[in-house]
Amino acid sequence: MAGRNAERLNSVWAALLAAFVMWYFIFGLQLFNFWVSMAVAAALLTAVALWQQGAPLSRKELNKQALVLGLLSALVLYLIFVVGNILSGWIFSFAGEQVASVYENKAQASPWLIAFLLLFIIGPAEEIFWRGFVQRRFVARWGDWSGLLAATAAYTLVHIWAANLMLLLAAMVGGLFWGYLYQRSGSLAPVIISHAVWDVLIFILLPVA
Repeated sequence: MAGRNAERLNSVWAALLAAFVMWYFIFGLQLFNFWVSMAVAAALLTAVALWQQGAPLSRKELNKQALVLGLLSALVLYLIFVVGNILSGWIFSFAGEQVASVYENKAQASPWLIAFLLLFIIGPAEEIFWRGFVQRRFVARWGDWSGLLAATAAYTLVHIWAANLMLLLAAMVGGLFWGYLYQRSGSLAPVIISHAVWDVLIFILLPVA
């Protein structure tokens, strides 16, 4: 059993290394279209997660309860970010500039394409990988809270290549929020809905900058 657990954890470390490399190309080098690059990278990581442990949720988990919880949690997280954006502007003199720089990527594609990629590829794929694969295996190895914090740390640090403190803080808050939602609900369905809808809210419908 110990050997099996170590093997499962090794597969996570390898996948995380791949994620760090891909995020370096996306956020650091910025060689290609940001949104297409994110969609491809997220899809590749999802393929790894599916290959390692199969389907992350069943059809019966995609129900009305999951939809309502996902939509409400997306709204709650959006409001958290609205308040956080105001507070960060008071605390950090550079906050506004860094938040605005995140939105500069919107110029690389039409709002309709961005919304489609966020709603149907990037948001769901990130949750399947970060919560459904990384957090799930970290929790199995270290327990609920240690696993949640370790997965959130990885999700946060992978964004370090952007050299943007506000983006790192956003990733940390989002990682903790969705990680806790996954832990409490026991299902990836509301978490996928929450992340996908929040993405569209924060980037397309009601941007904070």
